[in-house]
Amino acid sequence: MIRLLLAVAIVSASTTAFAQQTRNQAAAAGAAGVTSRLQAQGYKDVHDLRKTPDGKWVGTAMRNGHPVTVTSDQAGTTIAR
Repeated sequence: MIRLLLAVAIVSASTTAFAQQTRNQAAAAGAAGVTSRLQAQGYKDVHDLRKTPDGKWVGTAMRNGHPVTVTSDQAGTTIAR
């Protein structure tokens, strides 16, 4: 019985770690796509991108030599302030 409980605990821990790794990889891939899209729109030095709970990406970048905060939604609409 103890071996069964240990096996279940190990599987549970590895499943949790795998799920977290998958989420991290998806976020990194999403950030890379947003960075590419922003660069195509003329933004430079895009960094500190983070995904908000409503699915938008927020970060900082340079535009025309000035630092801006950028927000990009799922449709690709970008707002700079």
